[in-house]
Amino acid sequence: MSVRAENLRWRAGGKLIVDEVSLSVETGQVLGLLGPNGSGKSSLLRLLAGLRRPEGGRILLDDTDIARLPRRALARQVALVRQHSATDTNMSVREIVRLGRTPHRAALSGWSVADERAVETALAQTGMAARAGQGWQSLSGGERQRTHIARALAQQPTTMFLDEPTNHLDIHHQIELLGLVRRLGLTSIIALHDLNHAAMFCDRVLVLQDGHAVASGTPANVLTESLLAHVFKVACRVTTVPGQDWPHIVFLPPDMARDRAPGQVRTAG
Repeated sequence: MSVRAENLRWRAGGKLIVDEVSLSVETGQVLGLLGPNGSGKSSLLRLLAGLRRPEGGRILLDDTDIARLPRRALARQVALVRQHSATDTNMSVREIVRLGRTPHRAALSGWSVADERAVETALAQTGMAARAGQGWQSLSGGERQRTHIARALAQQPTTMFLDEPTNHLDIHHQIELLGLVRRLGLTSIIALHDLNHAAMFCDRVLVLQDGHAVASGTPANVLTESLLAHVFKVACRVTTVPGQDWPHIVFLPPDMARDRAPGQVRTAG
């Protein structure tokens, strides 16, 4: 299912947090949301997931405005993996993943064969089947993140939004998690901090700055030295590695950043 946002605006406390942002993601593509802290990535994801109502603009799943969809119907199509998801209880992995079936179940309805199949499939897809009976408190950070993705997959969505899912994970689990999202084949939008990970795993990227979209396109076209200097205030070299079709960013020391003036920035489009 494709996702399209047109001229989204949203403010909090009188401040405009998302300012006329538009984007388009084709079915099965992965879009990376990039930008410094406070650029509006998390707020934009919550708008796209229907958790907040924009004060202007609209969001379309295929050709349907999500404002016209009942919340339960939207939850059957869209899943959000939040940045900070925790629980004080020691629920098992299976119990947490079963929560993903809520949008598909009527009040007082029993657990169905379809529900069980969806949970088992989600556990298998995320490599958590062997941990299904394990308690939440005993899981590693990577296992907890995979459990949350399994819960999202149990919804059987067509579209998944992930808010910085690799935060606080070691490098092995970061790459493993992003590889999993890529292999799922869902239409996905992921807020990321690591620019090289975005280049490796995303078909397209959208760069935000102070709530504005300042660049959009393939990683190779967007992640230029001049844009990174302008938006992220870093000096770098953008290189290519034989045998790979994504750019690799080599960051330079701060004293070199002061010596390098930012160049022209590619506009969104």
